[in-house]
Amino acid sequence: MNEPNLYALPVDGAKFTTYCGGNLGGDNETCAEVAPIPGVADAFVVRDNKEGRSGAELRFTGSELDNLAVQWVKGRGLTV
Repeated sequence: MNEPNLYALPVDGAKFTTYCGGNLGGDNETCAEVAPIPGVADAFVVRDNKEGRSGAELRFTGSELDNLAVQWVKGRGLTV
């Protein structure tokens, strides 16, 4: 079964959650927003919330995003 081209899918109506770290409260907020892609099972859009960069986004399947998160945590020597 072929997976859909996630970049060809609309994200209108996506419900974003904002995750921030550092520089809280400043004009250059260091936040990313993540939302499930509407109408697609287990697919997500991640975007930069900074003014002027709102169009910059990455799209992942659930397993791709999970792998990114796990590798990030391992690479940083963190535990959860």
